Amino acid sequence: MTKPPVTIPVINRSAFPLPAYATAGSSGLDVRANIDAPITLTSLERTLVPTGLFVAIPQGYEIQVRPRSGLAVKQGLTCLNTPGTIDADYRGEIKVILINLSQEPQVIQPGDRIAQLVLQAIDIIHWQPVEQLDETDRGSGGFGHTGKQ
Repeated sequence: MTKPPVTIPVINRSAFPLPAYATAGSSGLDVRANIDAPITLTSLERTLVPTGLFVAIPQGYEIQVRPRSGLAVKQGLTCLNTPGTIDADYRGEIKVILINLSQEPQVIQPGDRIAQLVLQAIDIIHWQPVEQLDETDRGSGGFGHTGKQ
């Protein structure tokens, strides 16, 4: 069963179309670089790329900014602090932190699809202070505790 869409008020101050789903099964909307001229990123260089988009996310939701897999595998460009979170009370321009993880300079052109936006429902945490937690098979085993397979 498909959930009904959530209406998000948006201002588009870019020359490009609103973010859109690439296919009927896509969970992320492709967002574009709202730049006047190409940006060249050298190896390991990062930059903040504007999108020209401003949104009013309803309470109880966030929008996550995620990398585009094709951009990452083909050019080595990905998002830092992934997934990035756009909070419901933020009203500034959506910007994407891109980094070039390849060894060659990479160019971002005006209108390039640079990331994807995913709407996510948020559950609010209510802390319950206790003296002891319930036991599990894993217990306190952390990073790499199961060993290599």
